[in-house]
Amino acid sequence: MLDIEVIEDPAAAEASLDPIRTRILHELAEPWSATQLAGRVGLPRQKVNYHLKALERHGLVELVEERRKGNVTERVVQATAASYLISPVALASVAPDPHRFSDRFSAFWLLALAGRMVQEVGRLITGAAAARQKLATFAIDGEITFRSAADRAAFAEELGVAVTRLVDKYHDGGAAAGGAEAVNAPAGGGSGGARGRRHRIVVALHPTLKPTRTPSTKPIPAKEHDND
Repeated sequence: MLDIEVIEDPAAAEASLDPIRTRILHELAEPWSATQLAGRVGLPRQKVNYHLKALERHGLVELVEERRKGNVTERVVQATAASYLISPVALASVAPDPHRFSDRFSAFWLLALAGRMVQEVGRLITGAAAARQKLATFAIDGEITFRSAADRAAFAEELGVAVTRLVDKYHDGGAAAGGAEAVNAPAGGGSGGARGRRHRIVVALHPTLKPTRTPSTKPIPAKEHDND
């Protein structure tokens, strides 16, 4: 079972978005038979079997084992991944194209880059799993609080300079386009040349989401507090 599987097939994406099937995939983080699963999701076994066949047809559920019970063979299945992401490839005709924006201050460009990352890393994970190889990746995730918009702009400028300096230092100019331009160079399937493998680098900065406020409980009317 993969930790995360990226869904590229539109039909598989549609199948996974059905609320009942989403619940079934959640439960199938562990292997269950249709009978066991029916008890967990509160549905008839026949209906669970119907949804399982659809999920298995789209490669989202796989057979773990078959148990013989008298004249009946019980199939035990499990989800192919603990979590799923839908790739922009599933909506190819309307998927965001990073080349349409190319503005480092554009939130739409950031979304397009994130979509491309899901697509590319998903395919790389699939390829690495098939080859039984580890995939070399690196990521940093954190938060920073700026005192002002000016500080944020200064940070972004210094970060850009620092990244460009590192790219200039480590980029193999004989393998791809030279210098800082390699920051935007594609790094998908093939090698970047005889001397090295091209890699994609994306640096992002965006505000964090504000905590969602839960509706406050209405105060009890004063008369209900009165003692008899």
